[in-house]
Amino acid sequence: MTQFYDTYTNRLDKKGRVSVPAPFRAVLERLGANDLILSPNHKHPCIDARPDTLFRQIAAQLETLDMFSDDHDDLATTLFARSTSAMPDAEGRITLPERLIAHAGLSDQVAFMGVGSSFQLWAPEAAAARVAEAERRALERRLTVPRGRPGAAA
Repeated sequence: MTQFYDTYTNRLDKKGRVSVPAPFRAVLERLGANDLILSPNHKHPCIDARPDTLFRQIAAQLETLDMFSDDHDDLATTLFARSTSAMPDAEGRITLPERLIAHAGLSDQVAFMGVGSSFQLWAPEAAAARVAEAERRALERRLTVPRGRPGAAA
């Protein structure tokens, strides 16, 4: 699967527009994903940006819950009510809603951080702090990447 790598910083204009980095647009093109779904991250002050296809895969997991259960209702509300669609324009810009700008504490710069199958939008200083925190925690817990599960295709 195609992945989002690296961190890029771009300018946020007064209208809430920011250019998606060219390498990220290339990944979206390879995925055939024109639309991004933007959501406030539930753990960190950043915006999650997922290709529509990935967002739909995540949303499909709601089907495993009872339709009228509290769990289903809470997750569906959290997933859909706070998310918005953003399609890059001809110059590769997306417009961020004010509520997402406020959630991430963005001002005039946006750090686009690749996190594998999606990417996140951060205030640059907060992005650097998050990378440092993740590295520290991974080292403290001696985390390694699993080789795969028995019986899983390699």
